[in-house]
Amino acid sequence: MSAIAWLSHKLEDGRIACEACNQHCKLSEGEYGICGIRKVENGELYLLTYGLAAAVNVDPIEKKPMFHFLPGSKVFSFGTVGCNFSCKFCQNADISQYPKEHQHEIFGRPLSPQAAVDLALEYKCDSIAYTYNEPVVFFEYTYDTARLAHEAGLKNIYVTSGYETHKAIDTIAPYLDGMNIDIKGYEQSFYHDICGASLKPVLDTIEYAHKKGIWIETTTLLIPGYNDSDDEIRAIAEFQASLDPSMPWHISGFHPMYKMQDVPRTQGSRLRRAYEIGKKAGLKYVYVGNIDDEARESTYCPSCHKLVIDRHGHIGQYVTNHLVNANSCPYCGTQIEGIWH
Repeated sequence: MSAIAWLSHKLEDGRIACEACNQHCKLSEGEYGICGIRKVENGELYLLTYGLAAAVNVDPIEKKPMFHFLPGSKVFSFGTVGCNFSCKFCQNADISQYPKEHQHEIFGRPLSPQAAVDLALEYKCDSIAYTYNEPVVFFEYTYDTARLAHEAGLKNIYVTSGYETHKAIDTIAPYLDGMNIDIKGYEQSFYHDICGASLKPVLDTIEYAHKKGIWIETTTLLIPGYNDSDDEIRAIAEFQASLDPSMPWHISGFHPMYKMQDVPRTQGSRLRRAYEIGKKAGLKYVYVGNIDDEARESTYCPSCHKLVIDRHGHIGQYVTNHLVNANSCPYCGTQIEGIWH
């Protein structure tokens, strides 16, 4: 299925400029965007995966990961093929990189925006997450779904690499409640060589979306020998703390994937060290993921330091929320930042 990718405009030289992401593709007739799923045909830019979901699941919200967003709730999650990044460590390369590696072939099961909303309601989900691949590359599909979801009382979440243009954020902001944005590293060389992108647009997206009032959580996958030095971890933490110390930061352990099969897993000690660096930088809420560490997956009041959300089991399998009046610490009354209802 395909639909006009209306987040675009025509240039004087006849090419079409895609306005969805910061790759800023300018395409002539017959050309594909870097994502592999936006193509110029008959003088129009088309989204080739509109209404075609390559992955569909009902997940715990903690899996996104979103820890300060309706904890313990279910989220209807879907994505398509295609991506504007080319991360060598991608855990979903079988869908994200599929068009680029298979002569622009696409696949997916039919799932209209209305059908996605209906299924989310049927499975008693409180939100819809656009995830598994990069949501901004199938922007028009996410927009139409998010608008219907919003009307039905559901919340919407982007799980993203943070390459949205300001125009994309402005357009979907009325319907987008939360974002988990990857900060994949803090060196331009890492973004360029490992991810096929740039660092600055990602940091700009985090700041811009935060100013728009969208709830933001970030994730950094620590890859041994690539982005896990103390200096780089500290730089990420200090950037985020300077923006908003209450913005949660998830630090995840790497395991060998895709084109980085020869890189070892992240040691738990390294993740715990990063956790301490994040807290020392002034971040209120730092979490460790992809290892069994209940203490560092749970939420503590930043004032009295008592446990307020207990998480244990695989990826938030068991969540006990002790907050009262939706967002207050039961021990000292401090308000815990997040989206709680």
